Amino acid sequence: MNEMTPLPVAPRPRKPDWIRVKAPTGHGVAETRGLMRRLGLATVCEEAACPNIGECWTKKHATVMILGDTCTRACAFCNVKTGMPRPVDPLEPEHVAVAAAELGLEHIVITSVDRDDLPDGGASQFVKVIEALRRNTPKTTIEILTPDFRNKHERAVEAIVTARPDVYNHNLETVPRLYPTIRPGARYYASLRLLEQVKRHDPSIFTKSGIMLGLGEERLEVHQVMDDMRSADIDFLTMGQYLQPTPRHAKVADFVTPKAFDAYAAIARAKGFLLVASSPLTRSSYHAGDDFAKLREARNAKLAARAG
Repeated sequence: MNEMTPLPVAPRPRKPDWIRVKAPTGHGVAETRGLMRRLGLATVCEEAACPNIGECWTKKHATVMILGDTCTRACAFCNVKTGMPRPVDPLEPEHVAVAAAELGLEHIVITSVDRDDLPDGGASQFVKVIEALRRNTPKTTIEILTPDFRNKHERAVEAIVTARPDVYNHNLETVPRLYPTIRPGARYYASLRLLEQVKRHDPSIFTKSGIMLGLGEERLEVHQVMDDMRSADIDFLTMGQYLQPTPRHAKVADFVTPKAFDAYAAIARAKGFLLVASSPLTRSSYHAGDDFAKLREARNAKLAARAG
């Protein structure tokens, strides 16, 4: 079990006006929370303290977090609790499908905690969830956001890709230089290889990855990450502002302005991504359904341009 090494406790800096959001209240929020509790499902919206939870849950959009609510790692940016997870719930795949049906989701995002304690890292549970969704809500498009399946990613990715999700997301999170302090349990180039492997197995599956800004990264380092992603043929890049979940997590080095996010987005588009989402409040699954429609349109336009 990995325990988080406590970081020095310091007051969190005041958030600028452009990233203040309304508290999650209202009928839709209560209904979504009630459904997740009734089905015994965790959501990354709650566990990671996402700033967009009020907006998304009002629209009954939720990102389900499978394999429990306890992670075997302790990344310095993440608010998900760390410890020894409970056994995998065999009913979880069907419960996810029920949630998708009751929420009327056209597009669903499935993520998970890291499960380094499992022989396959939890890959088989992703496969079962995809299969349950295909049986119960066949019109729902499926986006998965997986961990890196440390030291077992080849078989894990092969199994998941065979189940054919519509989008395969795995976040690089930050620039390579910051991995030892921000994402110590992971390896930057292993994550890139995972995403490359998805495309090798099935080029038709959209690949997606994201990074957080405001952790102390340099501008040219961000540009290099973009180049690395394009070398791995990643279709969709997301960039959002890192927000410190608690005083014991990594501190915010700086609040990146909306103008700077726009500038990064322009550079990313010039580098050839099919789609770029870049703003202080952008998160991996924020507006994921709308973005999936844009991804398909962008690919179709690119194919039509080649044919013409």
